[in-house]
Amino acid sequence: MRHKVAGYKLGRNTAHRRSLLRNLVTSVIVEERIETSVPKAKAARPLVEKMITLGKRGDLAARRLAASYLMTDEAVVKLFDTIGPRFGDREGGYTRVIRTGWNKGDGADRAFLELLGSEKVLDEKREKRAEIRAKKAAEAKKAMEEAEAQAAQEGGVEPAKEEDKKE
Repeated sequence: MRHKVAGYKLGRNTAHRRSLLRNLVTSVIVEERIETSVPKAKAARPLVEKMITLGKRGDLAARRLAASYLMTDEAVVKLFDTIGPRFGDREGGYTRVIRTGWNKGDGADRAFLELLGSEKVLDEKREKRAEIRAKKAAEAKKAMEEAEAQAAQEGGVEPAKEEDKKE
C-alpha cells in the first residue's frame, strides 16, 4: 500500500531536490518550455501550477511568496505581468507534459514541460533565431565576396565563378 507516500525523491537529498525543483520551475516560467526527464517534469508540474495560481492572485502577499520560491526577479515579473493574466479565466491545468524520446546514454525518458498557450511565444523565438541566422549568413557571404574581390585586385587573380563554388 502507498499510504502517506507522496512526491518524487528523484534520487537526491532534500536540499538538492528542493534546489532542482526551484530551478526547473523558474526555467519553465522564464522560457515557457523546458526539456527534462519525465519524473522531473511530473515532480515540477504541481509547483509550476501553484506559482501560476499565485500569479493569478496578483496581490502583494502572493508576489512575496512567489519571490521567495523563484530564483530570479525576472521570473517573478513575468509570472505576474504576463503568465498570470493569460490564465485568468482558467481553473487549473496550466501545463502539459509531452514525451519526446529517451536519452542515448542511460535510456531515461525525456519530456517537454510547457505552459499552455506558449506556442505563440515559442514561434516568435524561433522566428527571431531564424532572422539572426539569416543575417549572419548574409554578412558572412558579403565578407567572403569582399575578400575575394580584394584578393583579385592584389594578386591579379579573377574571382571564382559560381560553378566553381558549387563544387
